[in-house]
Amino acid sequence: MNTFRDFLNYSFELNDKIHLDVQTVIFLFVILIITNFLLKLVRKIVNKRLNNEDQGKFTAIFSFLKYFVYIIVIIIGLESSGVEVSVLLAGSAALLVGIGLGLQTLFQDIISGIFILLDKTLTVNDIVEVDDKVGKVLEIKLRTTRAVTIDDKVLIIPNHKFLTQSLFNWTQNGVQTTEGINVGVAYGSDVNLVKSILIEVAKSHPKILKTNLPRVLFTDFGNSALQFRLLFVINNSYEHLTIKSDLRFEIDAKFREHNVSIPFPQRDVHIFGDKR
Repeated sequence: MNTFRDFLNYSFELNDKIHLDVQTVIFLFVILIITNFLLKLVRKIVNKRLNNEDQGKFTAIFSFLKYFVYIIVIIIGLESSGVEVSVLLAGSAALLVGIGLGLQTLFQDIISGIFILLDKTLTVNDIVEVDDKVGKVLEIKLRTTRAVTIDDKVLIIPNHKFLTQSLFNWTQNGVQTTEGINVGVAYGSDVNLVKSILIEVAKSHPKILKTNLPRVLFTDFGNSALQFRLLFVINNSYEHLTIKSDLRFEIDAKFREHNVSIPFPQRDVHIFGDKR
């Protein structure tokens, strides 16, 4: 019995002021097991009351917060066992400051991920534009968000970018988006004919919605051309580049058919000779 008691009282000297005995280690181990059981119980109870979408969000946030719970439990356990945690933390202050600075961006990403999951700023299948890159969101994790670009490249976006930079969410208000292409025609062209051609081309495209009629705006008298903008509505913004390309091919063909010219920029060059 005395041997077992001596074993429990066996102490590890971390430094001159901090001693950690075996029974404290066993105590910490036991309370960590109990904490782990209680956390699993809480997660199970909460998940039963949430739908499938919210369950995924809660699991992601819970996996991050549980580590803070473990840290708090360990600190309380050490303090209750007589270990002066403040002395330990003071001795490691320089190390903790260095680690904190190194993990600053990591924690910024994680906190941003929690806000994204909670306020639904971003959801899977949203089409977003960040840093002039457009992609469809595939997965939202606690630290990063994965999206696939129009040319099938996977884009890994740190979550803090969504809070620190401007984010264009093309599908926040629904799947339908209004797109547009600009075109210029030569001065002297029949503007009403140009308008009818543009509307006809847009109506004939199978991926442009017929419920919202295309519109044509006469935007400006340019330096070399009359400027028009064709507006149309689609329900898959991810294909906007392909649709716009199709329209440009068809507009060029229709303009050639009706003798409508698309001018190129012109410059007058004046050459002055050396008068002697």
